[in-house]
Amino acid sequence: MTRAAIKIENLSKCYRLGETHEQTFSDQLVRIARSMVGRGRANSLRQAKDFWALRDISLNIMEGEAVGIVGGNGAGKSTLLKILSRITLPTEGRALVRGRLSSLLEVGTGFHPELTGRENVFLNGAILGMRNAEVARKFDEIVDFAGVEQFIDTPVKRYSSGMYVRLAFAVAAHLEPDVLIIDEVLAVGDADFQKRCLGKMGDVAKEGRTVIFVSHNMAAVQKLCSRAAWLSSGQLLAEGDPAQVIRQYLDASGTAADEGSDTKPGFLYYSESAAAHAKARVVSLQLLDSRGTPVSEVATWEPMVFRVGFEVAERFRSFSVVLQIATLDGAVLILTSTAPDNTVEFGVDSGRYLIDCAFDRCLLSAGEYLIGVGLAIPSVEYVFREDALCRMHVLPKDVLGSGLPPTTKRYFVASEHAWTRPDRAPEGGRT
Repeated sequence: MTRAAIKIENLSKCYRLGETHEQTFSDQLVRIARSMVGRGRANSLRQAKDFWALRDISLNIMEGEAVGIVGGNGAGKSTLLKILSRITLPTEGRALVRGRLSSLLEVGTGFHPELTGRENVFLNGAILGMRNAEVARKFDEIVDFAGVEQFIDTPVKRYSSGMYVRLAFAVAAHLEPDVLIIDEVLAVGDADFQKRCLGKMGDVAKEGRTVIFVSHNMAAVQKLCSRAAWLSSGQLLAEGDPAQVIRQYLDASGTAADEGSDTKPGFLYYSESAAAHAKARVVSLQLLDSRGTPVSEVATWEPMVFRVGFEVAERFRSFSVVLQIATLDGAVLILTSTAPDNTVEFGVDSGRYLIDCAFDRCLLSAGEYLIGVGLAIPSVEYVFREDALCRMHVLPKDVLGSGLPPTTKRYFVASEHAWTRPDRAPEGGRT
């Protein structure tokens, strides 16, 4: 009989915004420093407010299940995972986890920066309650999967974020936890590594262990998970079949990725949110026709231009912009960036910028598509999560003269092509 690996009962988490918890000596020093520059009194006068990151969540996850958690930024996904990982405590309710739990919530979770990669592997094993002999048996497999053999005896504080997350995932997945929790941190890795990670998580689930996977990649959630749960504003809105839950989530997302973002005529996405990323953020995404006129939709085979507005807070010597077009269930159809697949390489000073990505023809069939925009700093191997996720509508057009305009019900891409008339094959010869 299958048992519940995770039992979540009436779980809630409340934060006091504007309230300072001075729990350590360093906290006290910060308070004293602020009072000396006149900020302490202002902070003390600021009224604290309750913010419920989670509200009355109940969910059972069975042994051997792979469950995907979907939802927009600020939905409460990371808070839920932190409670399950015992990083923070709930305000109300409880979350029970059966067996050993391994989690990867951010780059370097559970790693000590002063220790080498080798030492951190054994440290993580000890945290999971494993004997050194058990960790040693898996060690070569972990290092091979992470691809960091050359640096395994180097302190991890000298690792790039890509190396960090490769080793961290390899440890989390290979040390045989009963429950494996993975957040969107895998987005730091390259495409090949992400593919291997998804394959490994699938293997873990097939071995009868439990996987909880948080991602904005709807195709990965649908492929990997047997069940999905949708969080919004700290509440559980739906759970069940991944395809159905994802459809509900995308239908409710509308044209803007983040709750509270604004839309303007001619814009797929527009935001003045002050809560955006501190270093770089997408400000707007606009669809233009061949004349540079803002439009709300485009027809198959018509020219189209995506104008991306972004803002950076400091100077970057190397910078790139990524554009992604996907189906409603998250399958990526087009992925392009200013580098490395194009020759547009640039650096930026602080400020706001506009950049265009032009297509001579829209090769998409009539239907709805998801557009994502990301900002990348290649020198530190970090890609900002797509924060301009929105919908684009493609109008039907009988481009092939067949009387059947291409639509997503038949196929997604309407490519230009030509057939020849059949010639009779020579008798007795090879065709």
